[in-house]
Amino acid sequence: MYAQMVETGVERVQVVAEMAPDERAFQARIDADIKIEPKDAMPDAYRRTLVRQIQQHAHSEIVGMLPEGNWITRAPSLSRKAILMAKVQDEAGHGLYLYCAAETLGVSRDRMIADLHAGKVKYSSIFNYPTLTWADIGTIGWLVDGAAIMNQIPLCRCSYGPYARAMIRICKEESFHQRQGFDIMMALCRGSAEQKAMAQDALNRWWWPSLMMFGPPDAQSVHSAQSARWKIKLLSNDELRQRFVDQTVPQAEYLGLRVPDDRLAWNEASGHYDFGEIDWSEFHEVLKGHGPCNRDRMRMRIKAWEEGAWVREAAAAYAEKRANAPRPGPLPAMRGEGDRRAAPVG
Repeated sequence: MYAQMVETGVERVQVVAEMAPDERAFQARIDADIKIEPKDAMPDAYRRTLVRQIQQHAHSEIVGMLPEGNWITRAPSLSRKAILMAKVQDEAGHGLYLYCAAETLGVSRDRMIADLHAGKVKYSSIFNYPTLTWADIGTIGWLVDGAAIMNQIPLCRCSYGPYARAMIRICKEESFHQRQGFDIMMALCRGSAEQKAMAQDALNRWWWPSLMMFGPPDAQSVHSAQSARWKIKLLSNDELRQRFVDQTVPQAEYLGLRVPDDRLAWNEASGHYDFGEIDWSEFHEVLKGHGPCNRDRMRMRIKAWEEGAWVREAAAAYAEKRANAPRPGPLPAMRGEGDRRAAPVG
Protein backbone atom coordinates (compact mmCIF):
# COMPACT_ATOMS: atom_id res chain seq x y z
CA MET A 1 0.00 0.00 0.00
CA TYR A 2 1.21 3.51 -0.76
CA ALA A 3 -0.99 5.25 1.83
CA GLN A 4 0.78 6.87 4.80
CA MET A 5 -0.52 8.54 7.97
CA VAL A 6 -4.19 8.11 7.06
CA GLU A 7 -6.37 9.99 9.53
CA THR A 8 -9.43 8.20 10.90
CA GLY A 9 -11.04 11.22 12.56
CA VAL A 10 -11.32 9.15 15.76
CA GLU A 11 -9.34 10.33 18.79
CA ARG A 12 -9.24 6.93 20.48
CA VAL A 13 -10.57 3.43 19.98
CA GLN A 14 -13.92 2.97 21.70
CA VAL A 15 -14.71 -0.04 23.82
CA VAL A 16 -17.94 -1.89 22.96
CA ALA A 17 -19.82 -0.40 25.91
CA GLU A 18 -19.23 3.12 24.53
CA MET A 19 -20.64 2.32 21.09
CA ALA A 20 -24.14 3.10 19.88
CA PRO A 21 -26.25 0.05 18.90
CA ASP A 22 -25.65 0.55 15.18
CA GLU A 23 -21.90 0.90 15.78
CA ARG A 24 -21.88 -2.33 17.79
CA ALA A 25 -23.74 -4.12 14.98
CA PHE A 26 -21.24 -2.80 12.43
CA GLN A 27 -18.25 -3.83 14.53
CA ALA A 28 -19.77 -7.29 14.99
CA ARG A 29 -19.82 -7.71 11.19
CA ILE A 30 -16.19 -6.62 11.00
CA ASP A 31 -15.20 -9.05 13.77
CA ALA A 32 -17.02 -11.86 11.95
CA ASP A 33 -15.00 -11.12 8.77
CA ILE A 34 -18.14 -10.18 6.81
CA LYS A 35 -17.20 -7.85 3.95
CA ILE A 36 -18.73 -4.38 3.97
CA GLU A 37 -20.23 -3.49 0.59
CA PRO A 38 -21.02 -0.01 -0.84
CA LYS A 39 -24.75 -0.04 0.00
CA ASP A 40 -24.26 -1.33 3.55
CA ALA A 41 -24.67 0.98 6.51
CA MET A 42 -21.31 2.13 7.84
CA PRO A 43 -20.07 4.80 10.30
CA ASP A 44 -19.14 8.11 8.70
CA ALA A 45 -15.64 7.87 10.15
CA TYR A 46 -15.15 4.45 8.52
CA ARG A 47 -16.27 5.82 5.16
CA ARG A 48 -14.05 8.91 5.42
CA THR A 49 -11.03 6.84 6.43
CA LEU A 50 -11.49 4.54 3.44
CA VAL A 51 -11.84 7.50 1.07
CA ARG A 52 -8.61 9.02 2.41
CA GLN A 53 -6.71 5.75 2.22
CA ILE A 54 -7.94 4.53 -1.16
CA GLN A 55 -7.56 7.88 -2.92
CA GLN A 56 -4.04 8.33 -1.50
CA HIS A 57 -3.24 4.83 -2.75
CA ALA A 58 -4.70 5.63 -6.19
CA HIS A 59 -2.83 8.94 -6.46
CA SER A 60 0.41 7.14 -5.56
CA GLU A 61 -0.06 4.65 -8.38
CA ILE A 62 -0.59 7.46 -10.90
CA VAL A 63 2.19 9.77 -9.66
CA GLY A 64 4.41 6.70 -9.35
CA MET A 65 4.38 6.37 -13.14
CA LEU A 66 6.45 9.56 -13.47
CA PRO A 67 9.86 8.54 -12.06
CA GLU A 68 9.86 5.38 -14.20
CA GLY A 69 8.16 6.83 -17.26
CA ASN A 70 11.04 9.18 -17.99
CA TRP A 71 13.33 6.15 -18.48
CA ILE A 72 11.20 4.46 -21.16
CA THR A 73 13.08 6.21 -23.98
CA ARG A 74 16.44 5.58 -22.27
CA ALA A 75 16.08 1.88 -21.43
CA PRO A 76 19.23 -0.03 -22.49
CA SER A 77 17.49 -2.46 -24.87
CA LEU A 78 14.26 -2.93 -26.79
CA SER A 79 13.27 -5.73 -24.44
CA ARG A 80 13.82 -3.58 -21.34
CA LYS A 81 11.89 -0.76 -22.98
CA ALA A 82 8.88 -3.01 -23.70
CA ILE A 83 8.91 -4.42 -20.16
CA LEU A 84 9.09 -0.96 -18.59
CA MET A 85 6.26 0.32 -20.80
CA ALA A 86 4.10 -2.61 -19.70
CA LYS A 87 4.92 -1.93 -16.06
CA VAL A 88 4.03 1.77 -16.28
CA GLN A 89 0.80 0.81 -18.04
CA ASP A 90 0.02 -1.59 -15.18
CA GLU A 91 0.46 1.22 -12.66
CA ALA A 92 -2.05 3.35 -14.57
CA GLY A 93 -4.49 0.45 -14.41
CA HIS A 94 -3.96 0.11 -10.67
CA GLY A 95 -4.82 3.76 -10.21
CA LEU A 96 -8.04 3.29 -12.19
CA TYR A 97 -9.08 0.22 -10.16
CA LEU A 98 -8.56 2.20 -6.96
CA TYR A 99 -10.35 5.33 -8.16
CA CYS A 100 -13.31 3.09 -9.01
CA ALA A 101 -13.20 1.56 -5.51
CA ALA A 102 -13.17 5.03 -3.94
CA GLU A 103 -16.10 6.13 -6.11
CA THR A 104 -18.26 3.41 -4.55
CA LEU A 105 -18.00 5.43 -1.31
CA GLY A 106 -19.68 8.46 -2.87
CA VAL A 107 -16.71 10.61 -3.87
CA SER A 108 -16.21 11.60 -7.51
CA ARG A 109 -12.99 11.02 -9.41
CA ASP A 110 -12.89 14.67 -10.49
CA ARG A 111 -13.07 15.72 -6.83
CA MET A 112 -10.24 13.40 -5.84
CA ILE A 113 -8.00 14.61 -8.65
CA ALA A 114 -8.81 18.26 -7.94
CA ASP A 115 -7.84 17.74 -4.28
CA LEU A 116 -4.55 16.13 -5.36
CA HIS A 117 -3.69 19.02 -7.66
CA ALA A 118 -4.62 21.54 -4.96
CA GLY A 119 -2.30 19.82 -2.46
CA LYS A 120 -5.17 18.82 -0.15
CA VAL A 121 -4.31 15.12 -0.21
CA LYS A 122 -1.02 13.24 -0.27
CA TYR A 123 0.59 10.51 -2.28
CA SER A 124 3.41 8.24 -1.12
CA SER A 125 6.60 10.01 -0.08
CA ILE A 126 8.72 7.51 -2.05
CA PHE A 127 7.81 9.06 -5.40
CA ASN A 128 9.44 12.38 -4.54
CA TYR A 129 12.95 11.04 -5.09
CA PRO A 130 14.77 11.27 -8.44
CA THR A 131 15.66 8.37 -10.74
CA LEU A 132 19.23 9.28 -11.67
CA THR A 133 20.39 6.07 -13.37
CA TRP A 134 19.00 2.88 -14.91
CA ALA A 135 19.84 1.14 -11.61
CA ASP A 136 17.20 3.33 -9.94
CA ILE A 137 14.55 1.64 -12.11
CA GLY A 138 15.76 -1.74 -10.91
CA THR A 139 15.82 -0.58 -7.30
CA ILE A 140 12.29 0.82 -7.52
CA GLY A 141 11.03 -2.53 -8.77
CA TRP A 142 12.99 -4.50 -6.19
CA LEU A 143 12.57 -2.31 -3.09
CA VAL A 144 9.61 0.01 -3.70
CA ASP A 145 7.35 -2.57 -5.32
CA GLY A 146 8.60 -5.12 -2.78
CA ALA A 147 7.55 -2.84 0.08
CA ALA A 148 4.22 -2.20 -1.67
CA ILE A 149 3.53 -5.94 -1.94
CA MET A 150 4.38 -6.40 1.75
CA ASN A 151 1.74 -3.77 2.53
CA GLN A 152 -0.83 -4.79 -0.05
CA ILE A 153 -1.15 -8.55 0.37
CA PRO A 154 -2.91 -8.17 3.75
CA LEU A 155 -5.28 -5.65 2.11
CA CYS A 156 -6.71 -8.49 0.00
CA ARG A 157 -8.43 -9.46 3.28
CA CYS A 158 -9.46 -5.95 4.38
CA SER A 159 -13.02 -5.34 5.49
CA TYR A 160 -14.22 -3.23 2.53
CA GLY A 161 -15.19 -5.51 -0.35
CA PRO A 162 -14.40 -3.33 -3.42
CA TYR A 163 -10.97 -2.41 -2.03
CA ALA A 164 -10.10 -6.02 -1.13
CA ARG A 165 -11.13 -7.31 -4.57
CA ALA A 166 -9.14 -4.61 -6.39
CA MET A 167 -6.06 -5.54 -4.37
CA ILE A 168 -6.13 -9.17 -5.51
CA ARG A 169 -5.35 -8.28 -9.12
CA ILE A 170 -3.00 -5.46 -8.17
CA CYS A 171 -0.90 -7.77 -5.99
CA LYS A 172 -0.56 -10.32 -8.79
CA GLU A 173 0.79 -7.65 -11.13
CA GLU A 174 3.03 -6.07 -8.48
CA SER A 175 4.77 -9.41 -7.96
CA PHE A 176 5.92 -9.29 -11.59
CA HIS A 177 7.08 -5.70 -11.11
CA GLN A 178 9.27 -6.76 -8.21
CA ARG A 179 10.77 -9.60 -10.25
CA GLN A 180 11.48 -7.18 -13.09
CA GLY A 181 13.35 -4.88 -10.72
CA PHE A 182 15.37 -7.69 -9.17
CA ASP A 183 16.25 -8.96 -12.65
CA ILE A 184 17.66 -5.53 -13.56
CA MET A 185 19.71 -5.46 -10.37
CA MET A 186 21.01 -8.98 -10.96
CA ALA A 187 22.09 -8.08 -14.51
CA LEU A 188 23.95 -5.01 -13.22
CA CYS A 189 25.61 -6.90 -10.37
CA ARG A 190 26.82 -9.58 -12.78
CA GLY A 191 28.09 -6.97 -15.21
CA SER A 192 31.09 -4.67 -15.07
CA ALA A 193 32.52 -3.10 -11.92
CA GLU A 194 30.95 0.21 -13.00
CA GLN A 195 27.52 -1.40 -13.36
CA LYS A 196 27.72 -3.03 -9.93
CA ALA A 197 28.82 0.30 -8.44
CA MET A 198 25.75 1.88 -10.07
CA ALA A 199 23.54 -0.75 -8.42
CA GLN A 200 25.15 -0.13 -5.02
CA ASP A 201 24.69 3.62 -5.37
CA ALA A 202 20.99 3.17 -6.13
CA LEU A 203 20.55 0.88 -3.11
CA ASN A 204 22.31 3.46 -0.92
CA ARG A 205 19.90 6.18 -2.00
CA TRP A 206 16.63 4.16 -1.95
CA TRP A 207 17.05 1.96 1.13
CA TRP A 208 15.97 4.42 3.83
CA PRO A 209 13.11 6.02 1.82
CA SER A 210 11.82 2.47 1.19
CA LEU A 211 11.70 1.80 4.94
CA MET A 212 9.81 5.08 5.40
CA MET A 213 7.09 3.82 3.04
CA PHE A 214 5.51 1.84 5.89
CA GLY A 215 4.80 5.01 7.83
CA PRO A 216 5.94 6.25 11.27
CA PRO A 217 6.66 3.88 14.17
CA ASP A 218 3.60 2.40 15.82
CA ALA A 219 4.09 4.59 18.89
CA GLN A 220 3.72 7.69 16.69
CA SER A 221 0.99 6.33 14.42
CA VAL A 222 -2.06 7.55 16.31
CA HIS A 223 -4.66 6.36 13.80
CA SER A 224 -3.40 2.82 13.20
CA ALA A 225 -5.29 1.29 16.13
CA GLN A 226 -8.70 2.36 14.81
CA SER A 227 -7.87 1.29 11.26
CA ALA A 228 -6.85 -2.08 12.66
CA ARG A 229 -10.10 -2.32 14.65
CA TRP A 230 -12.05 -1.77 11.43
CA LYS A 231 -9.73 -4.19 9.57
CA ILE A 232 -8.89 -1.51 7.04
CA LYS A 233 -5.31 -2.18 8.11
CA LEU A 234 -4.37 -5.68 9.22
CA LEU A 235 -0.71 -5.36 10.26
CA SER A 236 1.08 -2.51 12.01
CA ASN A 237 3.72 -0.28 10.43
CA ASP A 238 6.53 -1.79 12.49
CA GLU A 239 5.46 -5.38 11.76
CA LEU A 240 5.43 -4.74 8.02
CA ARG A 241 8.74 -2.88 8.08
CA GLN A 242 10.40 -5.74 9.99
CA ARG A 243 9.07 -8.31 7.52
CA PHE A 244 10.41 -6.24 4.65
CA VAL A 245 13.89 -5.99 6.18
CA ASP A 246 13.97 -9.72 6.97
CA GLN A 247 13.02 -10.56 3.39
CA THR A 248 15.20 -8.02 1.59
CA VAL A 249 18.56 -8.29 3.37
CA PRO A 250 19.23 -11.87 2.14
CA GLN A 251 18.34 -10.73 -1.39
CA ALA A 252 20.91 -7.93 -1.16
CA GLU A 253 23.50 -10.44 0.05
CA TYR A 254 22.70 -12.69 -2.91
CA LEU A 255 23.32 -9.75 -5.23
CA GLY A 256 26.61 -9.00 -3.50
CA LEU A 257 25.40 -5.58 -2.36
CA ARG A 258 25.77 -3.97 1.04
CA VAL A 259 22.72 -2.53 2.81
CA PRO A 260 23.70 1.03 3.89
CA ASP A 261 23.11 0.49 7.60
CA ASP A 262 26.06 0.01 9.98
CA ARG A 263 23.73 -1.22 12.71
CA LEU A 264 22.15 -3.95 10.59
CA ALA A 265 22.71 -7.36 12.26
CA TRP A 266 20.95 -10.68 12.63
CA ASN A 267 19.47 -11.18 16.10
CA GLU A 268 19.43 -14.87 17.03
CA ALA A 269 17.21 -14.28 20.05
CA SER A 270 14.41 -12.50 18.15
CA GLY A 271 14.87 -14.31 14.85
CA HIS A 272 14.88 -10.98 13.03
CA TYR A 273 17.34 -8.39 11.76
CA ASP A 274 18.06 -5.40 13.97
CA PHE A 275 18.46 -2.18 11.99
CA GLY A 276 19.32 1.46 12.58
CA GLU A 277 17.14 4.45 13.37
CA ILE A 278 15.22 6.03 10.51
CA ASP A 279 15.51 9.79 9.99
CA TRP A 280 11.84 10.65 10.38
CA SER A 281 12.53 14.37 9.97
CA GLU A 282 13.31 13.66 6.29
CA PHE A 283 10.03 11.73 5.95
CA HIS A 284 7.97 14.58 7.36
CA GLU A 285 9.75 17.18 5.24
CA VAL A 286 9.01 15.21 2.07
CA LEU A 287 5.35 14.84 3.08
CA LYS A 288 5.16 18.61 3.60
CA GLY A 289 6.25 19.13 0.00
CA HIS A 290 9.95 19.77 0.55
CA GLY A 291 11.36 16.62 -1.03
CA PRO A 292 13.76 16.58 -3.99
CA CYS A 293 11.02 16.21 -6.61
CA ASN A 294 7.68 17.23 -5.02
CA ARG A 295 7.21 20.31 -7.18
CA ASP A 296 8.29 18.57 -10.39
CA ARG A 297 5.94 15.65 -9.78
CA MET A 298 2.88 17.87 -9.28
CA ARG A 299 3.82 20.15 -12.16
CA MET A 300 4.05 17.17 -14.53
CA ARG A 301 0.86 15.60 -13.14
CA ILE A 302 -1.16 18.80 -13.60
CA LYS A 303 0.32 19.33 -17.08
CA ALA A 304 -0.70 15.81 -18.13
CA TRP A 305 -4.22 16.33 -16.75
CA GLU A 306 -4.68 19.61 -18.59
CA GLU A 307 -3.27 18.31 -21.87
CA GLY A 308 -5.57 15.29 -21.66
CA ALA A 309 -8.73 17.39 -21.29
CA TRP A 310 -9.65 17.01 -24.97
CA VAL A 311 -9.54 13.21 -24.66
CA ARG A 312 -11.91 13.23 -21.68
CA GLU A 313 -14.23 15.67 -23.45
CA ALA A 314 -14.27 13.56 -26.61
CA ALA A 315 -14.98 10.39 -24.63
CA ALA A 316 -17.81 12.10 -22.73
CA ALA A 317 -19.33 13.45 -25.97
CA TYR A 318 -19.17 10.03 -27.60
CA ALA A 319 -20.78 8.38 -24.56
CA GLU A 320 -23.58 10.97 -24.60
CA LYS A 321 -24.11 10.45 -28.32
CA ARG A 322 -24.38 6.70 -27.84
CA ALA A 323 -26.78 7.11 -24.92
CA ASN A 324 -29.08 9.44 -26.90
CA ALA A 325 -29.00 7.54 -30.20
CA PRO A 326 -32.33 6.03 -31.28
CA ARG A 327 -32.45 2.33 -30.66
CA PRO A 328 -32.93 0.16 -33.76
CA GLY A 329 -36.19 -1.73 -34.13
CA PRO A 330 -36.45 -5.51 -33.90
CA LEU A 331 -34.88 -7.54 -36.68
CA PRO A 332 -37.29 -9.23 -39.12
CA ALA A 333 -38.09 -12.82 -38.24
CA MET A 334 -36.01 -15.41 -40.06
CA ARG A 335 -37.71 -18.39 -41.69
CA GLY A 336 -36.56 -21.78 -40.46
CA GLU A 337 -35.70 -24.80 -42.55
CA GLY A 338 -39.27 -26.10 -42.22
CA ASP A 339 -40.69 -22.96 -43.82
CA ARG A 340 -38.87 -23.37 -47.10
CA ARG A 341 -41.05 -24.22 -50.12
CA ALA A 342 -39.88 -26.91 -52.47
CA ALA A 343 -38.73 -25.51 -55.78
CA PRO A 344 -41.06 -26.41 -58.71
CA VAL A 345 -39.82 -29.24 -60.93
CA GLY A 346 -39.66 -28.87 -64.69
